[in-house]
Amino acid sequence: MNLTSTRVLLGNEAFARGLVENCCAFTYAYPGTPSSEILPAYLAEARAAGITVYGHWAVNEKIAMEAALTAAATGMRSCAVMKQVGLNVAADPLMSGAYTGVAGGMVVISADDPGPYSSQTEQDSRFFAMLAKLPVFDPATPDEARTMVARAFTLSEECHLPVLIRPTATLCHARQDMVCAPVPAAARQPKFVREPARWAATPRHRYRLHRELNSTLERLAADDTFRFAPNDDQPVPLAVVASGVAWAMTADLVERHCIPENELLLCKVDLPFPIHRASIEQLLRQAEHILVLEETYPVIEYQFRRGDRVSGRLDGTVPTAGELTPELVGRLVTDRLKRSRPPAPAPAMNAAPRRPQLCPGCPHRASFYALKKTLKQGFYAGDIGCYTLGLNLQALDTCLCMGASITQASAFYQVHSRTGTLIPPIAAVIGDSTFYHSGIPALINARQEDSRFVLLLLDNLTTAMTGNQPTPASGCLADGSPAPAIFPEKIIRGCGLPEPEVVDPYDQEALHRALRAARTYALRPDGGIGVVIARHPCMMDPAARRQARRFTVSLSDACTGCGTCIREFECPALRPPAAEGGSISIDPLTCVGCGLCRAACPFDAIVCTPVAAVTREPRDRAAGEKTREITR
Repeated sequence: MNLTSTRVLLGNEAFARGLVENCCAFTYAYPGTPSSEILPAYLAEARAAGITVYGHWAVNEKIAMEAALTAAATGMRSCAVMKQVGLNVAADPLMSGAYTGVAGGMVVISADDPGPYSSQTEQDSRFFAMLAKLPVFDPATPDEARTMVARAFTLSEECHLPVLIRPTATLCHARQDMVCAPVPAAARQPKFVREPARWAATPRHRYRLHRELNSTLERLAADDTFRFAPNDDQPVPLAVVASGVAWAMTADLVERHCIPENELLLCKVDLPFPIHRASIEQLLRQAEHILVLEETYPVIEYQFRRGDRVSGRLDGTVPTAGELTPELVGRLVTDRLKRSRPPAPAPAMNAAPRRPQLCPGCPHRASFYALKKTLKQGFYAGDIGCYTLGLNLQALDTCLCMGASITQASAFYQVHSRTGTLIPPIAAVIGDSTFYHSGIPALINARQEDSRFVLLLLDNLTTAMTGNQPTPASGCLADGSPAPAIFPEKIIRGCGLPEPEVVDPYDQEALHRALRAARTYALRPDGGIGVVIARHPCMMDPAARRQARRFTVSLSDACTGCGTCIREFECPALRPPAAEGGSISIDPLTCVGCGLCRAACPFDAIVCTPVAAVTREPRDRAAGEKTREITR
C-alpha cells in the first residue's frame, strides 16, 4: 500500500488517504453525515500502510477541535473532522485558535449538507472561515479532496494557522479513480515550546495576534499561487466564477456543449477566502458579466464589488436556498449566453417516495409508544439522532439542536410554574450519544433550576444514526482497542439525581411502570427530574440481532384493517390493506420478529409465536458478551 497505486475512492476515503499521505498523526472527529466515513477510513489507510496514527471519536466537536489544536501546538500534524452544524459547537476554540495559531500543520474538514438532507441547516462552513479569518479550500472532486489536504497542510505550516477544507455532501459521497501517492514514514516528534504570550494570550496580547492575523490574510489575498483569472485583458461576454462541486458541474456543461473560451471564461476558485484580489480586478476589467456559482452561501460573491455586472445568489439569479444541480447550472449558464437550454433529463423511474422511519425492531419505537401512552397530552422535547423520527409517532414536539431537549423541558417547566399556569406532563427525550455530546451540562443546569420533568434517555449503546460509532459506554475506542465504559447512570447520579431506573423497552409493561414512577417523582414536593434509561442494543448491530428473542408475527381473523397499528407504531414491516375492507399484512422480509407491534393492536389481532433460540457464537466475542449483558 506504500507504493503509488490507482484506486477508486469515496470522497471521504480520499480525504483519509490525503491525511495519511501527509503524515497527519492525530485526527479527532465527531460523527455526522456527510463526514462520518473519514475517521474510520483514516485508521484503515494507516493500518494498510503499516504506520501508527491516533484517531479518536471525541465526545463532541468542541473537544475534537481543542485536541487537534493542542496536538498542532506541539509541532505535530493534526486534523479535526465534523459536519457543518458541528462547526457551530467547535466555534469557540476555532475563533481563538485563529489568533494563537499552530506550530505544526492543522486541517479542519467541515462537510456541508446543501439541501439539507440530514441536517438542521444548510449553512456554509466557508462563512465560519471568514468569521474566524482563516483560509478555506473548496475541493471540486474526490481526487482534489486528497490533494488539497497536502496544500492545506503546507499553507497551515507556512502561515502557522489552522486551515479549513470545506467539501459538500455530493463530493463526500462521490467516487473517483485516482493515483495515490506513497505513504511516508512519520518522522516528527512532539516539541512544545513554551510561549505564554501566544498559547495563553491575555486580551492585550490578543490585540497583537489579531493584527498579525490580518497581515497574514493580506499576504494570502495578494499571493499569485491562488490566482483564478487569466492574467490578460482579452474581453469575454461572460465569466463564470465557481468553486467546489459547482465548478465541476459547470466544467462538465462547458465540455458537453462545446462552449468556446471566447464566449465563456470559466474560473475555478480553490481558496474562496481570502480570495485573490488581483483576479477579481482582472475579471471586472475583462468580462462584460460575471456569474458566481457556489454552494451554499455567497462567500465568493460577497468579495466582489457589487454592481450590475455581477450576479449570483445576492441578486436572486441563483436560488438563495438549496443545492445546485446540473440542470439548474445548465439553465443559469445557457440563459445568460442566450443559448438553447440543454435537454431535460428523462424522468427517473423511482418508487413512490416514503418518509424516513425507524428501523424494524428499533427499541426507540417501543419507548415512544410507552411515552405517549403514559404521559398523555404532554410536551415532548426532542433531540438530534435517529430518534428524531419519533415525530412520525406524534411523540416529539420540538427538535432544536443537540442537547436542547433537556434545556427545553426545563424551560417548559419554568414557564408554566412561574406564571402559575397548569403544568402539563413534560418529557425530554435524548439519545445516549447526544447525552454525552451536550446533554450533561443541560442536565446540571436543569437540576440547579429545580425543574420537574421526565427524562427518557434512549440508550442503544452506539451512535446509530451516523454508522454505529462507539460511545463512551461502548468500552472501546475508534480503532477497536479497549477503553473504560462510562455509563450514563453514573453521570446522572453525579448530577445530584436519584438512581435512574434502567429498563429494556422491549418489556413494555416495565417501561410503562417506570415512566409512571418517574412522573410521580417529578410531581412530588421533594421530587425533581425523574430519569428512565430505556436500554436495548440497536437492532442494526448483528450481534444484537443474533441474541434477541424472536417471534413469528402473523395476523388473526380479528384484524379489521383499521390501521391503528400503522398509525401508532409505524413499523416498516406493517403494510396497509391492499384493498378497502382488507386486513393489514406483514412483510416477512422486513419483519425482524421483535413482536413489539402486538401492543398497538386494539383487537389483539397480531399473534406472536416464539421462535426457538438458535445458539451462535458471535464473530465479535466482546460485542456478544456486551449484548448478552444488556439484554438480561
